[in-house]
Amino acid sequence: MKSDQNSEREGRSSESRDSLKSLNEEIRSCTRCHLADDRTKAVPGEGPGRADILLVGEAPGRDEDLAGRPFVGRAGSILDRCLNDAGIDRSEVFIANVVKCRPPGNRRPKKDEVEACRPYLKSQIELIQPKVVCLMGNAATKAILDVEGVTSLRGQVFKDLFLVTFHPAAVLRNGNLKEDLVSDLLAAREKAEGSRALHQK
Repeated sequence: MKSDQNSEREGRSSESRDSLKSLNEEIRSCTRCHLADDRTKAVPGEGPGRADILLVGEAPGRDEDLAGRPFVGRAGSILDRCLNDAGIDRSEVFIANVVKCRPPGNRRPKKDEVEACRPYLKSQIELIQPKVVCLMGNAATKAILDVEGVTSLRGQVFKDLFLVTFHPAAVLRNGNLKEDLVSDLLAAREKAEGSRALHQK
């Protein structure tokens, strides 16, 4: 019975990987908004086809735009350290952004840019089927939950899926927030592990 369940899970994971690959190709050639005009590379996101934890940031920065990968700059180094402190392997989580192309001068994405990209993030959530989605910062929280105020919302879980926390860039500006981000990532890990244990029973 367990082997049947494992085969089924592997089949679903393979389907999810293929669907994500197609979605990534669509994102890389996307022209839904004018951010496509100035990008070097779109940044679809990266991670396993099935991940218990999905991390959502705001938008690619300069380093991400050049590499085509999320969180590879200074904020990415902070995220890597915080994930490590929370006992989470980066390769086991899926990392994405609300907006898949870099806004000029790293400004905050505009409403129409968020709306243009929203279907992509929605599809990623549906395909990956995470146990918990960490909304990192106000842009991600606003895009998904239509609320802002990450300082008062952080650590809270909405709709039994979305956990609000600080963006790693905020930790760059204020090192005192690192402890909170690590604590929230730890809570995400515990929630994911709890959901997995429940599902396996």
